[in-house]
This record gives sequence, C-alpha cells and structure tokens, in this order.
Amino acid sequence: MRGLLKIRSYAASEATFLKAKVIYLRVQEGGVERWELLSIKPHKGHFLMELKGLQTRDKAEEYRDADIYIEKGLLSKEEGEFFWYELMDLKVYLITGEYIGKICEIIETGSNDVYVVKKKEREYLIPAIEEVIREVDIKNNMMVIDPLEGLLELSGANQGKEGGDEI
Repeated sequence: MRGLLKIRSYAASEATFLKAKVIYLRVQEGGVERWELLSIKPHKGHFLMELKGLQTRDKAEEYRDADIYIEKGLLSKEEGEFFWYELMDLKVYLITGEYIGKICEIIETGSNDVYVVKKKEREYLIPAIEEVIREVDIKNNMMVIDPLEGLLELSGANQGKEGGDEI
C-alpha cells in the first residue's frame, strides 16, 4: 500500500473529494496540513486516497486517525438533507413542545442514522426517519420529533439506575 490513506467518509461517493482536488488533514496534535489529491477510489467499505508527496506506508501511518476536511463551499446537498455538523447540538423537542435534549452524537447504522439526544443523565436514541423527524430548523437550532410509540421509554429505560433492571 504505497502511501495510500484508508479513510472512512460520510460522503456518499468519492466525487466530493475529486471535486475539491485539495484536502486538509488535522493530526491529533492539532496541526492542519494542505494536500493535493491525486486519486481516490472505493475499497471494501472505505476509500483509498492518494495524495501528492505522500509516497510511503510509513509516512501515511503518521496520518492515522487524522481528521479530513475540504472547503465547505464545495459541498452540496439536496433539499431536506443536512450535514452532520449542522445537526450537532440541535435542541430536540417533541411535537408537544417538550424539550428532551441536544443531539450530541450521530450513529451511522447503514439503513438510517440514529441521533443520540442527551439531557443531563437521560439519553435517547432517535432514528433519523421521516416517521419520527417532523421538522429540522437549522436557523433556529432546533428539531421537532414525533417519536414512535414506546421509543422514548425504550431509549431511556435504564438511564440513571445502577446497572439497570433485569428483565
């Protein structure tokens, strides 16, 4: 593997990176470096990325667990789609107006994403499906949901208890 980076991306295809032509890598120590993209191709559920000047496996290893960025203006989305960074920290309300917490994490499951919504010690797992998500208002930093019957009870069932209850 001659200096290729194996990456996990939230982008649906390599086209996003090819359009950018330049990426930025931020290593754990915090430094950000600019790299010219030579190629990218799908590989076993990930992408293999070739960067100009990154020629050896040892050099590529230095970028393990690095964050990858591209220019925000190069990103595109369809109506009703949102980038993860837009959804993080949104305040989540039930259709009744009750506040249940903020989105603190997004889990990719394959079929649909799951929003982890947290308020103090309570944590809810909210599926990102049309039947549940009623409104996303990025401008006002809020999301309105209509949970499926039992969803909130299941998500928060063992919260705030030592070890939870046995079933």
